[in-house]
Amino acid sequence: MLEINKVHCGNSFELIKQMPSNSVDITITDPPYGMNFQSNHRKEKHKVIENDDKFPVWFLEEIFRVTKKAVYVFCRWDNLKDMPKPKSVIAWVKNNWSMGDLKHEHGRQWEAICFYSMEEHEFEKRIPDVIHANRTGNSLHPTEKPVDLIRELIKCNKGDLVFDPFMGAGTTVVACNQLNKEYIGIELDEEYCKIANNRLCQKPLFS
Repeated sequence: MLEINKVHCGNSFELIKQMPSNSVDITITDPPYGMNFQSNHRKEKHKVIENDDKFPVWFLEEIFRVTKKAVYVFCRWDNLKDMPKPKSVIAWVKNNWSMGDLKHEHGRQWEAICFYSMEEHEFEKRIPDVIHANRTGNSLHPTEKPVDLIRELIKCNKGDLVFDPFMGAGTTVVACNQLNKEYIGIELDEEYCKIANNRLCQKPLFS
């Protein structure tokens, strides 16, 4: 079993094999979307996300294996056709929209979060399938998610140990720290692991 309340720097595809079945309560993760994303709208560009050449649908089986209550997986609208059928699809509505094809495509203002209820799932408080949360500006990571959004997903489910195998700059573990929840985080990039650990050293804003 991976150590609890620790940021693990390594390959989640390998490290998850060390985790027993049904060993975490909730998984919340934002895997590579398979789009080789790199923002063109920053003066200081983030580096290209590792392993972002294909959305890792096959890895969901491992996530389902280790999780006993609830799984949340962020994805783009065009990933939905490849995903196992979720129990719900939550729409995260942002405070702005994407550029995309300006002539032939509507500006996307939402991002999908697939919800899967596992065998031992229980809601702490059932919430709607639309959540409004301002995007972060991606100052720490190219696809950084807001802490408030992750807090909402954690708080609505019963469970004390939260897992994120694609941790990025550590938003999930920071949310856990604020909510006094235990966590296991995995991130491939050493720089983002350092950022996550620095964020965890800051005094929690909430209890």
